[in-house]
Amino acid sequence: MDNITYKTNRFQTLNIDYQVKLLYRIALLMVLFSISRLGFYFFNTEHFPDMTFIRLIRIMFGGLKFDISGILFVNALYVVLYLLPLPFRQHKIYQSVLKWLFFISNGIALAANAGDFFYFDFILKRSTADVLMFAGEGNILTLFSLFIVDYWPGFVFVIVQMVIMFFGYNKLKPEQLTTPKKGAFYFSGLVWLLISVYFTIVGIRGGFTGTTRPITLGNAGVYTEKPLEMAIVLNTPFAIIRTLNKTPLKEETYFSPEELEKIYSPIHPADTTGTFKPLNVVVIIMESFAKEYVGALNKNLDHGTYQGYTPFLDSLIGISKSFNHAFANGRKSIDALPSVVASIPSMVTPYVTSTYASNDINSMASLLKTKGYQTAFFHGAPNGSMGFDSFMKIAGYDKYYGMTEYGNDADFDGSWGIWDEEFMLFMEKQFNKMKSPFLATFFSVSSHHPFKIPKKYEGKFRKGTLAFHIPIQYSDLALRHFFAVASKEPWFKNTLFVLTADHSNQAWHPEYLTSIGNFSVPMLFYHPGNPYLKGMDSTVVQQMDIMPTIMHYLNYDGKYVSFGINAFDKGANHFAVNYNNSTYQIIKGNYVLQFVEEKTIGLYNYILDPLLNNNLLGKKPDIQAEMEKLLKAFIQQYNHRMLHNELIMKN
Repeated sequence: MDNITYKTNRFQTLNIDYQVKLLYRIALLMVLFSISRLGFYFFNTEHFPDMTFIRLIRIMFGGLKFDISGILFVNALYVVLYLLPLPFRQHKIYQSVLKWLFFISNGIALAANAGDFFYFDFILKRSTADVLMFAGEGNILTLFSLFIVDYWPGFVFVIVQMVIMFFGYNKLKPEQLTTPKKGAFYFSGLVWLLISVYFTIVGIRGGFTGTTRPITLGNAGVYTEKPLEMAIVLNTPFAIIRTLNKTPLKEETYFSPEELEKIYSPIHPADTTGTFKPLNVVVIIMESFAKEYVGALNKNLDHGTYQGYTPFLDSLIGISKSFNHAFANGRKSIDALPSVVASIPSMVTPYVTSTYASNDINSMASLLKTKGYQTAFFHGAPNGSMGFDSFMKIAGYDKYYGMTEYGNDADFDGSWGIWDEEFMLFMEKQFNKMKSPFLATFFSVSSHHPFKIPKKYEGKFRKGTLAFHIPIQYSDLALRHFFAVASKEPWFKNTLFVLTADHSNQAWHPEYLTSIGNFSVPMLFYHPGNPYLKGMDSTVVQQMDIMPTIMHYLNYDGKYVSFGINAFDKGANHFAVNYNNSTYQIIKGNYVLQFVEEKTIGLYNYILDPLLNNNLLGKKPDIQAEMEKLLKAFIQQYNHRMLHNELIMKN
């Protein structure tokens, strides 16, 4: 018995019991994070249709490295406070504070993981630091409560994990040391603290040596066969923490300046082909209007029987110049606005929340104001939502019309903003007050979670396969009513309308669950006064092509910087580029190339292989080399101009 007591006291005196219990709690969190990873996968299996058991096991083991890093990030303060070799460490109040620090910090981490069970369906990646910008939204509590109600299984999942964590934490408690040998106690405690801090840093970095670069989101690709699978490997706390206060762009030197200009240049020369045409320009950005939802762009879907959910947009496509290979440059609303109005895509990080958001830029507004245009932006959300008011001011727009300017909260949808129909008719009235020529950009809000529509339209629309299909039909109807009223105005025939979506969204058909389908959106140009601007075009285009296309159509006679290309130029080297899950993707002709960590990982003929099952990596060397060259040139130009504030023409 005395021998047992002696061993127990020595176990406590040397602080070994504290170390064992700390390791036990870290292990408990590792188990909970692994369970979260399985939850993430099972809630999103439709995005991984070809997943095999062996691949999933590999992903699960690979994810442990990122879990260790994320867990130690979250618990770094807890580890230090828990191991401080000081007498008050054993006090009940101190232990209680530590316990609640553990519960709160890790509870938030587990809740973040569970939130991505559902948010992934919208952004197709783990949430990163840019998601924190929504914390400033005035209606964030309303949106959060709606999220919990609509996605209650995730809330229950977190509660169960919290219960497991609570009982698991209390399972083992350090014993009170009654007769400590103070010298051994303090010395061993200090040694253990230093060792633990060292291994915490090692775990956070993801490696043991000083030359090992800390792991990033891109390292998840080692354990996957497709970029989208990186989201399973990662965990949300790691993804958010790793993207905080980052300057993600670096100067690339793939080509000499002379070579670079020959491959790709964002400088657009003055248009000398004709006299400037002072047309009104109205750019309409429809929330979540994925290409899949548009019947006119999917005539072969479901063996030719697919109707889609946008009957008015279908009719507008019939009298417009439309593109059936149009792509968004991002997966979020904050990615879309700079791409569309200023031809600045979001690469690596959203432009509007990046350190480069204060750069000097040219936009449609700043360029057309030199031609005497009045400019205005319309967005029915609460003023300041997503930082749009700030960005549009930087972009040179004169007026901002939001929920405040609308002035009637009775038309508030209860979550995102003023119903689209009412706000678009309000916008049309403002057009009548503006002097031509004018530029207006509209960003809709109603086709969004929580999938509500005005009560007067409930039961009026066809039920689809996704909850999204009802509000999409409502917003399409709002468009119909807007055009019906606008077409009677004198300024209508002298107006170029451009319509696209901010991003794609939830998909039903497997063709739209791929890395191509994930970015597919409608894009059309409609000028009532030009009967020749119509027809379906198979040119690859992207959101950032909208600005130079408009400038060309108007015969704008000045030089400017734009990362896009005139969509109407048949002789141009057309392509589309986007970035998600640490992967650059370039689409050109019939092919899509995926590029991660300075290496091409995939090449697919998306026309012949719409599900992207046949990786042609190494099998089409000329095409692969050409696309790699163009992508690297784009990255080099983009990074350099962002880093050196060279987004406008300087004298």
